[in-house]
Amino acid sequence: MDLTCNFKRIEKKYLLSEQQYEALLRRIGGHLTPDAYGRSTVLSLYLDTPDHRIIRDSIEAADYKEKLRLRSYGTASADSPVFLELKKKFGGVVYKRRAVMSLREAERYLRCGIKPFESQIMSELDWAMRLYGRPQGAMLIACEREAWFDEEHPDLRLTFDRNIRCRDSELRLDRGSAGTPLLPKDTVLLEIKTAGAMPLWLAGALDAEGILPGSFSKYGTAYTRSLETNIHPFPIIEGGTQHVVNL
Repeated sequence: MDLTCNFKRIEKKYLLSEQQYEALLRRIGGHLTPDAYGRSTVLSLYLDTPDHRIIRDSIEAADYKEKLRLRSYGTASADSPVFLELKKKFGGVVYKRRAVMSLREAERYLRCGIKPFESQIMSELDWAMRLYGRPQGAMLIACEREAWFDEEHPDLRLTFDRNIRCRDSELRLDRGSAGTPLLPKDTVLLEIKTAGAMPLWLAGALDAEGILPGSFSKYGTAYTRSLETNIHPFPIIEGGTQHVVNL
């Protein structure tokens, strides 16, 4: 497991069709190695104030965005490692600080403010939590992820996310990953993360396939969608099955 807790990098997002995904992998697959997580279900519990101040500020801001979240890889149990993260974006550069703890410790911290340990990063996270009045779970977002890196460019990481879904109930990482879809069925979200310039082989492959960067915020889209649909039933999906619920 990669326990790196301090990131500074450039992140670009691309919305691909399945055909573009397959064509891109044919071009670049020889450069890529699965990372420590490989294929996994990623669950992210976004924290916010009762009036959704954090996501509203992020949507409205032009140059600065900030999010707090608790993340697990797969449905967590009490002793599973989870990541409490503060993610900021300024001037096109993403800064992320995160602390690793068990789900039990994270839930106690969110509920009571009891830090699981003392460290510089934990102090920074706690400062942000206190700044926002100790935000709580507001939206859970899950996806099926493939994660890759290039051994010759260790700062380069590519993730492909499918079946991106959200829910605003059962806001716990130990309650499964079901949610309502945020993108059309065959859409793949590619994120390219690098500390500097993109390798020429990758830039050339994107250009050859006509793949252009775009803008997509999982939590921002889920929040906006919830304002429009939260009084209506809509399909909840997990593992390809669907049923209708009221959230």
